[in-house]
Amino acid sequence: MKNKEWWDNVLYYIILGACRFLAFFPFCFLYILSENLFLVVYYLIGYRRSVVRDNLCQSFPQKTKKEILGIEKKFYHFFCDYIVETIKVASISSTNIQKHMRFMEVEKMEKVLLEDGYDFIFLYLGHYCNWEWVASLPYSLSSQIHCAQIYHPLYNKAMDRFFLRLRNQYGGECVQMKNTLRRVMQLRQEKRPTIIGFISDQLPKVESMHLFVPFLNHPETAVFTGGEQMGKRMKVAYYFADIKRPRRGYYEVNFIRMHNDELAESAEYPMTILFMRMLEQMIVRAPQYWLWTHKRWKRTKEDWLKWNKQRQTKL
Repeated sequence: MKNKEWWDNVLYYIILGACRFLAFFPFCFLYILSENLFLVVYYLIGYRRSVVRDNLCQSFPQKTKKEILGIEKKFYHFFCDYIVETIKVASISSTNIQKHMRFMEVEKMEKVLLEDGYDFIFLYLGHYCNWEWVASLPYSLSSQIHCAQIYHPLYNKAMDRFFLRLRNQYGGECVQMKNTLRRVMQLRQEKRPTIIGFISDQLPKVESMHLFVPFLNHPETAVFTGGEQMGKRMKVAYYFADIKRPRRGYYEVNFIRMHNDELAESAEYPMTILFMRMLEQMIVRAPQYWLWTHKRWKRTKEDWLKWNKQRQTKL
């Protein structure tokens, strides 16, 4: 165990040192690096190409093979850009990051927390465009507002420590998923106006599956419901982060207030359903910017039904 901890510590400093060295280079150099990285990742290694191709074919059955291949290559080009853009965070200034990641009309969200009496804003987003840079939101907000993001620790301890360092440098707080409810209740008790970010487009564990919705041509996609479950206990305003990439290295985030009057009375999780619809619309608009390397649909509703039946039998 001590040897593993020692190696994780060494690996962390190697990663941090390498990234800090590369981060001092300008964006133009890093994008040249990205172009070469694309050749390695896509053609030489073929990183998860079968997963990406399968996800794209299932999600867009109406598209031709040529169109799928075009989206696939654009995705890998962007994926390599995302890697070097994340490396750049190791040395980027607050002024520079605000030039590259623009948050539109944040004063409306500030008003909701500071004047309209809401306990929290729950901000829903996906692994779309540069989600790591969204953590720089505190730079654009009043100092009265606290920012937090829910995250699931990475299996690799060195990489987990590295990403926590990058995300925490903006002034926000990273909260482990398992500690979410406890931390939210603490913030509520302290009466701190808080925006909490939920990246909720991944696959839940089978024991956390409670809701299945249509998503990207899959009629029953399992989704996280924890955010909305908590939100029912307090006064929460829900927002969706709609992200665009007008040009390479530059992003714009529009915060859209979420209302789902259509399902408010008939569905248990109307905001979660609305989030998935809005996320789908954003992905369809420019599919190359979503993280297609995830095995998003590896567990089906049938898997959940079998697991639930076995659990009921044991009880």
